[in-house]
Amino acid sequence: MREFLLYSRMGKTEPRWTNLHDAGRLDIVYECVEASLFLSHGLRRDVTFNAVLNGPPNPPMHIQILGETLYDVRTDIDTWNAILKKAVSGKTHPGVSMQKTGFEALLKAKAETHSIYVLEEGGADITETHICENPLFVLGDHVGLPKNAERFALRYGEKISLGKQPYLAASCITVINYLLDQQQKQKNQDTQTD
Repeated sequence: MREFLLYSRMGKTEPRWTNLHDAGRLDIVYECVEASLFLSHGLRRDVTFNAVLNGPPNPPMHIQILGETLYDVRTDIDTWNAILKKAVSGKTHPGVSMQKTGFEALLKAKAETHSIYVLEEGGADITETHICENPLFVLGDHVGLPKNAERFALRYGEKISLGKQPYLAASCITVINYLLDQQQKQKNQDTQTD
């Protein structure tokens, strides 16, 4: 099971907004949800996406989306505008939940069962890093991961990189999913030839 955790500095924690861009850049959360969970004609059932919203008025707020149980969704922004509004207001949607949990508490709990990888341009090259079972990839939003959050995360994991070029968070997730899919494909082929 792979997981992604997005630190959203400004994501609004109340449901009064018109569009996701004006909701503290919740459009980035939406883009990351798509990159994490959606395939051309299906969902990644073995992926969980997490976002910790730190914007006004009631931070922090942890939104978790389980690929395993997510349904009744489409990939369009209007669908996710409605789902994220429901989550922030405490209403349920299949596979989507919300808790009043901050970044540090969530990461500490996840570190008990996951290998933690913090995405940062100065980290070790991901293609030269052995990614352990049950990875959790930590990313920042358009501003990046705050230094104190990065330092805290590195207590539990290691810093990895997709290279010196900074990419959008959703693009990072797409690349990571691709690399892990290829790794799994190779592992399956090796098992079949043994």
